Amino acid sequence: MGTYAAGAIEGNAGMVNESKDATGDRHAQAAVEQHHAQMLQRMKHLTDLLADAVQERDASAAHDAKNTLVEWCENELLPHALAEEKFLYAMARERPEASMLVTGMLVEHRTIVNTLEELRSLSDVRAVAVATALERLFALHLEKENQLLLPFIVEQPDLSLVAAVQGLHELTGELQAEGSGHSHTTTETRLD
Repeated sequence: MGTYAAGAIEGNAGMVNESKDATGDRHAQAAVEQHHAQMLQRMKHLTDLLADAVQERDASAAHDAKNTLVEWCENELLPHALAEEKFLYAMARERPEASMLVTGMLVEHRTIVNTLEELRSLSDVRAVAVATALERLFALHLEKENQLLLPFIVEQPDLSLVAAVQGLHELTGELQAEGSGHSHTTTETRLD
């Protein structure tokens, strides 16, 4: 079993692995990447529904589609981002070679939150434009996580991705083990 690094935040973040499970880390990476793909597919579908309703000039359907997209972002996207910050970004940020990447990704999280807030008050073509921008920002962000951050964590002999994501539905899309609750709080991304 691993030990926590000095100064690690509560939870699994900062988990130092004394005997790394490389296969487990690769499986955890694949699970996170698969969840990312599912999230992006869902976001694209919801954005397309909004665009179609606006194109058909169906104000009621457009209103409902926008609200569904915003609700999905609140219930899926933002909790995912918060879990990433707490359980992935914190451990990578401690490494000088990943610090700038994590800082940039935190800026993207804030931009996602701000763009979502902007979307709330818009309708019609403006809502479609902002929703599309949000979808593209999310896609770019996921690519960085999948291609840069996750491989970095997996390559570190003393960090455990599997320990960091274990039981976290927000990061893997898998059901959380019963009784392993956690809170969605962070100092980086605010929901209010």
